[in-house]
Order: sequence, then C-alpha cells, then structure tokens
Amino acid sequence: MFENLSSRIEKALHTLRGKGSITDINVAETVKEIRKSLIDADVSYPIAKAFTDRVKNEAMGRNVIQSIEPGQLMVKIVHEELTKLMGNEVVEINIKGSPAVILIAGLQGSGKTTFSAKLAYYLKNKKGRNVMLVAGDVYRPAAISQLQTLGEQIGVPVYTEAGNQNPIEIAQNAIHEAKAKNVNVVIIDTAGRLAVDEEMMNEIAQLKTTIQPQETLFVVDSMTGQDAVNTAKAFNERIDYDGVVLTKLDGDTRGGAALTIRYTVEKPIKFVGVGEKMDALDLFHPDRMAGRILGMGDVVSLVERAQEQYDEEEARKIQKKIIKNEYNFDDFLSQLAQLKKMGSMKDLLGMIPGMGKLTKDIEIGDDAFVPIEAMIGSMTPYERQHPNCINASRKQRIASGSGRSIQELNRFLKQFEETRKMMKTVSTHGAKLPKLPRRHR
Repeated sequence: MFENLSSRIEKALHTLRGKGSITDINVAETVKEIRKSLIDADVSYPIAKAFTDRVKNEAMGRNVIQSIEPGQLMVKIVHEELTKLMGNEVVEINIKGSPAVILIAGLQGSGKTTFSAKLAYYLKNKKGRNVMLVAGDVYRPAAISQLQTLGEQIGVPVYTEAGNQNPIEIAQNAIHEAKAKNVNVVIIDTAGRLAVDEEMMNEIAQLKTTIQPQETLFVVDSMTGQDAVNTAKAFNERIDYDGVVLTKLDGDTRGGAALTIRYTVEKPIKFVGVGEKMDALDLFHPDRMAGRILGMGDVVSLVERAQEQYDEEEARKIQKKIIKNEYNFDDFLSQLAQLKKMGSMKDLLGMIPGMGKLTKDIEIGDDAFVPIEAMIGSMTPYERQHPNCINASRKQRIASGSGRSIQELNRFLKQFEETRKMMKTVSTHGAKLPKLPRRHR
C-alpha cells in the first residue's frame, strides 16, 4: 500500500536530516520533492501545490524546539497536513432506522457487490446487526448469483426477485419484507453505471429519492487514480452521497484517490477494502493512513486486529505449557491460524514502524507458511505433541511426506526449539500476558 509514494516522500524528507535548522532553502527543496511525489501518485497539480504550500507555511511559521531536529519537525507537519487532507477524523456509517437502508452506488467493476457483502459481514459480526442484502443489479445476472454466493458464505439472507427488471420495486419490496422480519439493516447493491450514461444516472437518482436511504455510499476502485476522483465528483453532483468506499487499496495503487477524494468532493472516506476476504474491510482512519504513508506504521490498527482474534483463555493455557516446556507443534499451528486471520502478512508487516521499508522489495505472500504447515502436517499426532521425539528416521519420513528437504526440516526444527527456549525464558522471568479487552460477540 503506497510503497512508491512512501519511499519518495521519505527520500524528500531525508534532505532535512542532519540540518541544524529549518531555512527557506532546505524547506523549498523538501516541499518541491514532496510535490513531485504526490503528482507521481496521481494527485492533481492544484491539490499537490496547495498541500505543499500549507506544509511550507507551517514549517516556516513554527518556532523550532531545540531538541527537535528539522527533519522530525517536518515529518510531524507533513503527517498533520496529510491527515487534514484525508478528512482529519473517522466518520462512522449511519445505521439508525427501522430498518436502516444503505444504498450502494458506483461504476462497473468497482467492487460494489463484494463490498456490499463485506459491509454485511462487518455490521453482523462487529455491530451485532441483523442484516439483509438486496440484489438490485437487474442488468447483470452474474451479480445476483455472486451476491447470493457471498450471502450464503457469511450467513446473511439475500433478497431477489426473479424476472423483475425494476430495481426500485425490488428495493421497496425488500424494505417491506425487512420490516416484517425485524431486520435491522438493508444493504441494496445496485448496477454499475457510467457518469455519462444519463438514463442509468437518472435511475439511481430516482431510486435514492424513492427509498430515502439513511446512508448512500459511493464505491470506487482506488487503482483508477485521478479518474476515480473525477467520477466521484460527477456521482456526487447527481446523488449527493454520504460517504466514499475505496476498494483494492491493497493492490498496486499510487494513492491519488485516497489522498484527494475527500478534498475534492467534501465527503468522508468511510471504509477501505484491503483484501479479498470478507473480513478485509477497515474503517478509514486519516491519521493512521498518514502514518503508513510516512513509513510510521499503524500499530493501533495492528493491536485492534490482534484483539479481534485474541482468545485470552487459550493464551493462558499456552503460557502454562510454555513454562512447563510442553509447547508443541499443535499449539504453534493454533497460533499461526490466529495470525493468518488478522490479514495478509505484507499488510500486517506494513503496520509495524519501519518494517514496510525493509520488506518492500521482498515478496511476502499469504502462502509464506505453507512449507511449515506441510512439514507439521506430515507428522503423526504423537510427534506434533512431543517435538523431542523426532529422530533421524522420523525426520526422513516427515521430509519425504511434506516434499521438503532434510535441510529445510532441520532448520525449522532448530528454529522451533530456539523459539521454545526463548518463550520459556520470557515466561519464567515473570512476563505476564497483556490484559486485552474481550471481543464482543
């Protein structure tokens, strides 16, 4: 996420490191490079210039504290201005109503249907709402089938009307059924449309006027860059939506849309899609995103994800086993499964300050643990529970069964044993598990 932009801005800020003070000359050099970085990230020139002008004015207008280096001060200023540019604060979705109706709009291929299902999953599992999805894309049968498949996957009902080609009627009937079944939230997926298609734009405008949703969200593919910003502006002029959703932010995006869509349409970014899985949806935090762009990581989001997967009782059982030197491969697999639920490894590493820079040229896929899982999977239940029993003949069988070499297996077993010793040392010397809040179910 934003790897190129992050490295370019970091390089620009590097020019101030080691300087004794902030001057007109070194600030001008820095903001010039930042402006180039933003334009390369598909930010329009007027916005990039306005942004860097504000950074320059802030830098020259502040009294520099002696203990703060100019480079550190500039990072702070750029972080503040990026946060303002992207909206300054989190804006929650409005789900008040009986039921609350959420209308989803956007271009074809922007990810509306997938987002609709992700939002249903989010509201069901994190907000405890009773949700219904509505298949309102009557022009693309595949969209209806896709929504039904996703609804079944996440355990959310999908309202459809076979043969009905009127999306307004379908939406009205769905809301009526939701009321009868005491459904809290109705999410209406609509057909993708082009801003230049007058007939389709009239349809979505009429749909909004008729059903009066509590929330209208515009879904945009962040990989389309500045075009996404222009489209968002055109849609907002027609349907006056309440917020923006950026999809595919985990892809090879230059970041222009994420940075400037809030500034251009004056509507908040409410959610960002960060992967294909149904739980890969995050609230948009401008300050955290600014931190990630500047290579400062996002430890708060990392901790929040950990808390969602954290089982305190299970962790205490494992700690007792560690102290008794009984930690085994089954325990390791259990913890690995929890880690994988938190998201892609590259995304998680990007949340750790400095780690994104270290790993930007390293290919870290979700299959990074496949060889380890294969080796453990080739062990017998007894071997998984008693790591010390694995002798030469057992190693030969495990390596052969997992398709790995003896050298790879030996390296993993050595690393596992070293980890066990380190964990035992930490636990024995009084380290306690952190007290994290329990997850609401």
